[in-house]
Amino acid sequence: MGLVPSDHPDIGAVFDDHVAAEFVDMDLDATMATMTDDPYVNHVPVMTGGVGFEGVRRFYGDHFIGKWPKDIEITPVSRTVGEDQVVDELVLSFTHDIVMDQLLPGIAPTGRHVQLPFCVVVRFEDGKVAHEHIYWDQASLLVQIGLLDPADLPVTGAEQAWNVLDPRARPLNELIRAQR
Repeated sequence: MGLVPSDHPDIGAVFDDHVAAEFVDMDLDATMATMTDDPYVNHVPVMTGGVGFEGVRRFYGDHFIGKWPKDIEITPVSRTVGEDQVVDELVLSFTHDIVMDQLLPGIAPTGRHVQLPFCVVVRFEDGKVAHEHIYWDQASLLVQIGLLDPADLPVTGAEQAWNVLDPRARPLNELIRAQR
């Protein structure tokens, strides 16, 4: 009943190793060692990432590993582990004080603080990362760095992250009430 056989790799632990290699050790080779020979990474809102081993390696090396603000914090919210897939829900907090091509290609640092919910869908083959689909609300990110005015749009900023972390942080349905 849903139990993983003992000879089946712990894909949650493999993904934890992958993330530690990216964000803690900042080790490109260790990151790539957690991946298949033909992986891909897709940051869905802005279509940054890479396809194939060399494409992913190039993306990680040039635009991802070590390319995050020093104050980055990753707060896990939930994790779902299936037979060959891990889905993590988390909140990233950081100050936009460096170029971040992975999230904001072509945008100069604004110095603004950001709190942003993310969803990471990771597929595994033979115990290694085959692909990552990473989702976030780009409108919320743009509001938080000052490039999008939410006044006349049905978008929010850091409030999204606050309510993911605490469902009572802000009242829901404020945008609906504002339209009436």
